[in-house]
Amino acid sequence: MSIRAVFFDLGGVIVRTEFQAPRQHLAERLGMEYEDLERLVFESETSRLASLGKITEDEHWRAIAQRVHRPEEADRLRAEFFGGDVIDLALIDCIRSLRPRRKTGLISNAWSGLRDYIVRHKFDDAFDCLIISAEVGMVKPQAEIYRYAAEQLGIRPDEALFVDDTPENIHGAQKVGMIGVLFRSPEQTLRELREHLWLDDSLTAS
Repeated sequence: MSIRAVFFDLGGVIVRTEFQAPRQHLAERLGMEYEDLERLVFESETSRLASLGKITEDEHWRAIAQRVHRPEEADRLRAEFFGGDVIDLALIDCIRSLRPRRKTGLISNAWSGLRDYIVRHKFDDAFDCLIISAEVGMVKPQAEIYRYAAEQLGIRPDEALFVDDTPENIHGAQKVGMIGVLFRSPEQTLRELREHLWLDDSLTAS
């Protein structure tokens, strides 16, 4: 089946925590372990609700601030927590280069502020569609979010390839027919992506 579209995850793929120091310093300032802080931000009930769009990202961070007894520091906590994150501009350029031969899209379990973040950092032009869980009320690895993403690009799931750093999310995509590429590094991912697309192109040409 011809690959007509390539979808990417955001966190851990396009945007990665390359420097742990800011998050570690925040955990120490709050008297917490690094892992406990990450669980509070990403695995708490308010994170789940924010990922489904039931509360806003701001409400989630205000809840975190309350939990750590810093009710006036929600914005500061957010800035410090993500202080070591880096946008992979080279990967974004590679995504841009896939177009117009193939459509590109984002499928991200994320809160309400993600679209503004992408627009603010000027890489929304790399994608034909942005599927953000808080906006659609579905999360990976639910089958519905992958099918919905394919529908937005006018393709079948088995005509898409999906890149994510979480095995569970890759398995979810594969269950609906997508090709899955597990992100471990930019170099490995681009190599696998080129292999899949080169093979697809060579078969199409023949």
